[in-house]
Amino acid sequence: MIKFLKKLGPGLLFAGSAVGVSHLVQSTKAGANFGFGLIWALVLINLIKFPFFEFGPRYVAATGENLLEGYKKLGKVFLKVYIVLSFATMFTIQTAVTIVTAGIASSLFENSLNIQSWALIILFSCLLILMFGKFKFLDKFMKIIIIILSISTFIAVINAFFNLDYNTNWTQIFPSNAKDIIFLIAFMGWMPAPLDVSIWQSIWVTEKQKSSSNFEKKSIMKDFNIGYIGTVLLAIGFLFLGSLVMFGTDTQLSNDGSVFSLQLIEMYSKNLGDWSYFLIGIAAFTTMFSTTLTTLDASPRVMNKSIELISEKKIKNGYNYWIIILISGTIFIFFFYLSEMGSLIKIATILSFLTAPVYAIMNYLLIFSKHTPKNFKPSRFMNFLSITGILFLIVFNIWYLSIL
Repeated sequence: MIKFLKKLGPGLLFAGSAVGVSHLVQSTKAGANFGFGLIWALVLINLIKFPFFEFGPRYVAATGENLLEGYKKLGKVFLKVYIVLSFATMFTIQTAVTIVTAGIASSLFENSLNIQSWALIILFSCLLILMFGKFKFLDKFMKIIIIILSISTFIAVINAFFNLDYNTNWTQIFPSNAKDIIFLIAFMGWMPAPLDVSIWQSIWVTEKQKSSSNFEKKSIMKDFNIGYIGTVLLAIGFLFLGSLVMFGTDTQLSNDGSVFSLQLIEMYSKNLGDWSYFLIGIAAFTTMFSTTLTTLDASPRVMNKSIELISEKKIKNGYNYWIIILISGTIFIFFFYLSEMGSLIKIATILSFLTAPVYAIMNYLLIFSKHTPKNFKPSRFMNFLSITGILFLIVFNIWYLSIL
């Protein structure tokens, strides 16, 4: 088992970046507000996005290069498009995950510090870890976190089913009013993660290759599949918990970060027992902390790499500069829009959904281009699924924009 875990890496980093707001917040709210009615949306969007996430590690396995290096081969315009989209979303994404993490910390330690103080502590703790621990720490840390969260979520879901005192309704629902449709878009926007995470993972895979000589094609793809399936199962688990514990009750999930976090921890402890309150609080906090950490690592890494590829020169301490820029922007948004956790998360997730077709098209063009060796190109089925996914994302975006 230990030997098996050592071989895993970027797949669990993918899970760590994905199992955050999309799972703890959006999936729980989907279950609380719609029962089991949005399972179709969860399964569909994970299927639609799968090829475009898979193309990241596939391209690395085929060429030894990350997706950004591949985009450059397609033309520098692709890199420029990526820089614009990434810069437009990186601050709201970082703020959204930091707010939830700070809220959990505030609730867990019974408001010993306000949420602003926790946000600063979390951001600067992540900064120190990334400056001194670097990729190896991320690689090891994530394995522990995902295992803890997976076990606790599985136990909580099973216990919730046993405590269920009403007939389960599995009827699937398609939202009919504007408010619910906007939630649906937000829910699908970060499920299981924004599509630009495919670029993050391709860079993490290349970093893993530097530290492990055995991390080759077979290991790369197995690692990705394990991480992806794990994120889907955890998303279903959180939706089930929201449905089993909160659907049909008078409980309304708050948009205030600390209040929502308290509700989330109590949802677990209600099913596992009061003894589990602190344990689950730690698991929830470490999960969101890992998401905050991975996003704080990935955005500066990809921005710096993109600019180096365009300028064709190495930028000394470029990664460090981008981390400082990201932290500064996050703190600014955080302090001015703290009370709008729900709105910030909604904005971040909707932006992720609206930009998804662009990333999907870029990944598709690269993996089916002459730059990917023929024996590494996806199957006909994956080609069909990719085209279907791109059309779905475009049509859904047009439909959403038409109802605004």
